[in-house]
Amino acid sequence: MIRLAILIAACGTAVAIAAPTAPTERQKWYEKAVKKVEGTFTPAEAKPGQTVTFTLTVELNEGYHTYPTVQTDKGAAGMVNEIKFPNPDKVIFVGTTQDPKDVKTKPEPLLNIAELRYCTGTAVYTRKAVVSPKATVGTATMKLTSFNLSVCDEDNCFPPKKVPVEATLKVLDGPAVPVEKEYADEVKKALGEK
Repeated sequence: MIRLAILIAACGTAVAIAAPTAPTERQKWYEKAVKKVEGTFTPAEAKPGQTVTFTLTVELNEGYHTYPTVQTDKGAAGMVNEIKFPNPDKVIFVGTTQDPKDVKTKPEPLLNIAELRYCTGTAVYTRKAVVSPKATVGTATMKLTSFNLSVCDEDNCFPPKKVPVEATLKVLDGPAVPVEKEYADEVKKALGEK
């Protein structure tokens, strides 16, 4: 009798995991889970050649978590957020994306993951960018090529959602400032210079 109860419970769990989420529920998870997704540049005004920081902030409601852009455990490689940056224009992205600093970890033995990295509350991703030395004065609007946001609650992981993200930057007047040494080669390459 006990074995039958365990078997029924196990089958019930398997059915619950395998059962597809209704289309309306799939669409509503984002509204329930996400408070805000926002892109900003700091400083918000810069001269051509100046380095700025792009910040992508994801604010979640309690009970939900998201992921960094990189997992250290190969078993968790698919549990990430994907950020694709646009081709060089008025803003040239340099270096690599920095994941949130307050990433938590936990084991997921059922998934064969020793260390799953995840984020709760507010997750902040950053990447350096250089205002193109050829940028013209005025407001520059940058749109991420794509941002695929993965969110889970305690029991479910929802299908990743493409979230549009843009940020504006005011390009100031005046001669271009020298590009920082560590980014000079990346900027030259982006501009097609040798």
